[in-house]
Amino acid sequence: MKPRSRPTVVRRLVSGLATLVVLAVVAVANRPMVAAGAEALHTYQINRQSYKEKYGHWARLPVPHGFRVNAIHAALLHTGKVLIIAGSGNNKDAFEEKSFRTVLYDPAAEKFTEVPTPTDVFCAGHTFLPDGNLLVAGGTKSYEVLESEIERAAGVMKLKNESPDGPPREFAKGTAFVSAAGLVYRTRTKVTVPAARKVTHGTHTMVHAGEAEVWVDAAVKGDRAVVRKPAQYTIEGLTGPDARNLYGVADKITREKQEYGGDKTSYEFDPVRERYVRTGDLRDHRWYPTLIGLTGGDVIAVSGLDEFGRILPGRNERYLTDEKRWVAAPELKRYFPTYPSLHLMADGKVFYSGSNAGYGSDTEGRTPGIWDVGRNRFREVPGLRDPRMTETSSSVLLPPAQDQKVMIFGGGGIGDSEESTRRTDIIDLDQKSPAYRPGPDLPRPARYLSTVLLPDDTVLTTGGSSGYRGGMYRGRPRSDLFNSQIYQPSQNAFVATADSTVGRNYHAEAILLPDGRVITMGGDPLYDRTGKNAGTFEQRIEVFSPPYLFQGPRPAVTGGPAEVTRGATARFSTPDATRIASARLLKPSSVTHVTDTDQRSVALPLKRDARGVRVTVPRKAGLVPSGWYMLFLVDEKGVPSVARWVRVR
Repeated sequence: MKPRSRPTVVRRLVSGLATLVVLAVVAVANRPMVAAGAEALHTYQINRQSYKEKYGHWARLPVPHGFRVNAIHAALLHTGKVLIIAGSGNNKDAFEEKSFRTVLYDPAAEKFTEVPTPTDVFCAGHTFLPDGNLLVAGGTKSYEVLESEIERAAGVMKLKNESPDGPPREFAKGTAFVSAAGLVYRTRTKVTVPAARKVTHGTHTMVHAGEAEVWVDAAVKGDRAVVRKPAQYTIEGLTGPDARNLYGVADKITREKQEYGGDKTSYEFDPVRERYVRTGDLRDHRWYPTLIGLTGGDVIAVSGLDEFGRILPGRNERYLTDEKRWVAAPELKRYFPTYPSLHLMADGKVFYSGSNAGYGSDTEGRTPGIWDVGRNRFREVPGLRDPRMTETSSSVLLPPAQDQKVMIFGGGGIGDSEESTRRTDIIDLDQKSPAYRPGPDLPRPARYLSTVLLPDDTVLTTGGSSGYRGGMYRGRPRSDLFNSQIYQPSQNAFVATADSTVGRNYHAEAILLPDGRVITMGGDPLYDRTGKNAGTFEQRIEVFSPPYLFQGPRPAVTGGPAEVTRGATARFSTPDATRIASARLLKPSSVTHVTDTDQRSVALPLKRDARGVRVTVPRKAGLVPSGWYMLFLVDEKGVPSVARWVRVR
């Protein structure tokens, strides 16, 4: 039988015009059908090959009902699976029920599985370790309590023990503290206060009181028990020396809002065994901390709220990877707002871009700069425009990492401000006197913008909102943005891509997959589209296929080592060697609140032969930190291979 011929261009044009005429007639008779017709036409357009070649393509990922979670954190494991961490998922009922969730998504098998989650790792910090385990530390010990919900005055009571004799003293939950006016306040939890310490200075011996802190609540409701000045309190039931040596001190006891309290648990998530493995606890409770790996393989934890919702005053700590424990790091004292965006530099220093998630002083610690963690010196960098619009902004180490350029995208005003900015700025950290310079403006003002490094040395920016948590912006409800664009460093310009179909704002993530696609998830709007009702956490998942996936056949990586060493050369076989233009090592993402300290793309010098390519890994540990990477081979059209996982030592 003679094969059916494809319609000619003229026939397709006539058919398209006929369709439009029909839609126009329908518009007069039945306006609701116009919308359906327009939607059908839009669907036809975005699925055309020519459209996908230019703009890429979005597709919804079918997620079985039992695996739909509130994605708060996400990371790509070296097994190729995506770890989606919800914890309690910003759901107080789930927190009180101890319903904590983690889901694994396997893109290769299109399969979801549940992972037991031992504690509430909601709003923890995380980063990859050299062996590929994901270090997850901190989380939620208590949920915020709004002022309107508080019936009893409450505050932090500091217990003092001035007796150096005897063991630590434990006080049960509900222990009563009594003010000079006879008002009673009871502890929420049990608490242990250590004995005092005797310290000798020459011929003088001093006693340093033992201290511990605990929440207390007034026994009576209302404002009668509010205390706004520092005061001392006796402990009910104590007599004799105990009554003199043991007492409480509180700065204030009020009915003010109580912030989230940080947890101190710490885990390594094992991608092979697919489970959380408990490590030593953090020294401080931390909620909204940033974790970043250093050149030696250890990790530092920076900032966060403590167990009472107070921002930590520059008290950072170090994770000893080989020993799986946390130690105090007073030599690294430095104050940052919560979730500061930090990037490891080639020389081992750490760059703070200025991006953050907002809790903390509205002035201190917000200026970007280079942090020499070896000597704890911080060098501020100038030039950032809209410097008070860095909350909920994002930043990336631009590709390739050898260029040592960092770009900051968008951001919003401090607190629950509805303001946002189109600003992008770029800094070259290799300059003698680094300073931010203007980059191209975003198409629209944006905060919560996800940024993803692609293997062709471009950056996808997607999602975000013009207003606070997708709320009102300039009088309009639900300010989610659906436009996506790709930043091209070589042109210093944005190129539009296909629009997404799901709004992403607060608590959203985007991650590059080994097959070159980008998965997007999450979104936690404060209100619905009307701006009147509470919002619903976005549990739909979308996957974006960039334009390079529609440019022709993909090169293949058919063999090569599973491990490479910094400074060494390795050979990878490919039947497409003659058309390979570049090779890149991309470190997988570990992202939350648009903060990702892991993401980077390293250029590999290459030489081609008849059956493969030889690539050389840079020597500097600050440029190529030890760990697992995706190796992409990219052809002259910018089309990447499917990644091959390689461990760098």
